[in-house]
Amino acid sequence: MDTPNFKDILEKLSVLKNSSLLSPIIIAVVGLLLFIPAQIMNGRLKKKVETESIRGFGSQVRALKSGVVPSKQHEVEAKLQQGHANDANEIARLALQSTQRQLLSYEVFPEPKGTSQFIFNRFGQGFRSAVDGLLVRLNARNCPTDAELNRATQGSLTGSRTGGGYSSARSYSGSSGFPYGSGGSRKTNEISSTIVDGICRERAKSASVYGSPLDLGGYEFWGDYKYVGPDEAVGDCWYYQLAYWVIEDVVDTIEAMNSGSSSVFTSPVKRILGVHFSPDKMSYIDSPRSGIYGRRIGRSARTSTSSTSSDDKASYVLSMEDGLVEPCTGRISNEDVDIIHFNVVVVVGTKAVFPYMQQLCSAKEHNFKGFTGREREQSFKHNQISILQDRIVPIDREDQEHELYRYGEDAVVVLDLVCEYIFNKKGYDAIKPESVKTTLAGEDTTKTSTNYNYR
Repeated sequence: MDTPNFKDILEKLSVLKNSSLLSPIIIAVVGLLLFIPAQIMNGRLKKKVETESIRGFGSQVRALKSGVVPSKQHEVEAKLQQGHANDANEIARLALQSTQRQLLSYEVFPEPKGTSQFIFNRFGQGFRSAVDGLLVRLNARNCPTDAELNRATQGSLTGSRTGGGYSSARSYSGSSGFPYGSGGSRKTNEISSTIVDGICRERAKSASVYGSPLDLGGYEFWGDYKYVGPDEAVGDCWYYQLAYWVIEDVVDTIEAMNSGSSSVFTSPVKRILGVHFSPDKMSYIDSPRSGIYGRRIGRSARTSTSSTSSDDKASYVLSMEDGLVEPCTGRISNEDVDIIHFNVVVVVGTKAVFPYMQQLCSAKEHNFKGFTGREREQSFKHNQISILQDRIVPIDREDQEHELYRYGEDAVVVLDLVCEYIFNKKGYDAIKPESVKTTLAGEDTTKTSTNYNYR
């Protein structure tokens, strides 16, 4: 193949030097060279406009449009904030009302209406009378006493060689015993046992729950009350007033649980074993036979001197060391609330354990006529109980603590609870005795100086 002769080519192109075709050809070539990059740039620009200008600004416009605050939004927000304020005010009002409760006596707080010690005796009588009324409301009765069983068994076994009768081996609140005669033939003991069982079953049928006032803190104290002095007496009345409110809530709980039942056999709550405030009175389940009356070592802040060995009054929890147990809630008395602890022990059906605990911690209603007792009656609600500790243990029905009690066919357990009770200070501060405030202020100083966890 011959190599191109560039000289000939140039000579041919030189022919166009003076030709009229030269300018159009140059323009066409230049236009072609410019067209290709222009097309490329046009495509890129179009894509950039779509993505960054049209779509980008369009999405921003749509976002701004959706976020435009309506012209009346401030009115809606004002209503919302007012609703929050109303809720806060309602909570504060209910907190005050929870501690505004009827008093056992209107002649003691905040100061006694006189100097006679009979004012305090009347308070004690009112306490015991009110507790009796609570148990009547529950249709509560105790198991048959030793005397009742002795009369029944001796009467039915008259003329027997042994004399029969009922011999008490152990008593609790003066009412437990052995359903057998002391000595005698097997037949005699069988007859005695049958009679005792029949009497016990009849008692269970006639009562909705077993209960004795002696098992409720304060009843024994006021039955043997000894006047020491005005400040001590006012303190006793104050702390037993708090205790009564707690007992009242426990009774309300049992009444709600046993509603519609007229027999222990059908009642979810079978027996009240105790409501106490002192660690010395607490009943813990330590017996290997599931008897419950072992003692737990503990201490409680006392705010007045005990005048009798039966002292079982409520007391304020001023530090973590003061309560019946260390509170899992972390709550102690402070500038806003007063805290007390109490121990409640009951026999309940196994299916009623958690419903009972829920009912105990639920809201309850009370009527209030002012702290003079003469104002227009109002209906308030209170919800002041939290459970701090629980223990559930099955019972041995043959145990001496239970042998004269008939609980029915359902499985039953002893439910032992330690609870805290909250009082709103502003709700009852107007009637809190000055002697109590002074004593508490002194204890506050003492606890602060000893680095207790007090707030």
